[in-house]
Formats: sequence, C-alpha cells, structure tokens
Amino acid sequence: MKKTFAPLSLAAAALVTVAGTTPALAHLAPGEHGSFAAGFSHPLFGADHILAMVAVGLWAWQIGGRAVLAVPASFVALMLVGFGLALSGVSLPFVEPAILASVVALGLLVALAVRLPVALGAGVVGIFALFHGYAHGGEIGSAAALAYGAGFAIATALLHAVGVGIGYAAGA
Repeated sequence: MKKTFAPLSLAAAALVTVAGTTPALAHLAPGEHGSFAAGFSHPLFGADHILAMVAVGLWAWQIGGRAVLAVPASFVALMLVGFGLALSGVSLPFVEPAILASVVALGLLVALAVRLPVALGAGVVGIFALFHGYAHGGEIGSAAALAYGAGFAIATALLHAVGVGIGYAAGA
C-alpha cells in the first residue's frame, strides 16, 4: 500500500489555512480552569497547533514502522525541552515564524509523502517541537508548570494519535 494523499489538495488546504491563521487568544485562564485544563486546552484552540500536531501523526504513519511511535514521542519530548527553556528564561528567537513554518513544512512532508529514516524524521519534528514548547512556556501565565506541561503534553500526544488514526483510516 502506498501511503500518500492527494498532494495538491493537501498543499492547497495548508496554504489557505496558513494564510488565514491569526493568534488564537482562546486559551483557558489557569486561575479559572486549573493549570492542567489550561495546558490541555492550549494545543486544542489554535489552528497552528492542531495542524502541526495532526500532521506529525500523519507523517509518522506514512513513514511507518518504528516511526509511528518514535516521531510523535520525539515531538512531545522536545516540546517539553522547549517549554523548559522558556521557563528558565532562555531566549529563543523567531518562535511564531518557526511555528508557522512547522505547519507549512509538516503539511508538505505529508502531502509529498516524504520518507526519511526514523531518526532523521524524529529530528525534524523535534526542531519544530522546541518552538511549540517554547510558545507554551511563554503563555503559561499563572499556571503551575508541572500540571500545565502535563496537560499540553497529553493533548499533543492525543492530536498525534488522531493523525496516526486518520492515516490508518485512510489507508484501510
């Protein structure tokens, strides 16, 4: 079975979505909803996060084998590293442009069904994950870091699972 999607329609959809992307401003306030809920909701209310996370799962499915677990796990792990960098005050430039680039790049990797070795694929998503995690850390507000981090890590893993599930459903 060849693991591809209609490249032009996916690329067009990604470009239209990216062109219309604006800051979400829809995250739950930790004081009202708790730190875990605020962290869990963070990736679910931004189109940039949803598109990138689902694309990671789809791409992992396309690569197949160990990548189905390794690529999403790399994303979650390095996203937490980026979160830690933000909390520790390390400056990371170009966070928002890198997040936007991740949506485009990951969408193209899926649309073109690019097959890389598992370690290289995990590294590619890991670079983007640093920026996503840094953004989460920059928007922590009054949330408790551990609960907030657990919330967005679990939500991210679930979005990756959705991407993998879409791949399996489309390939069945």
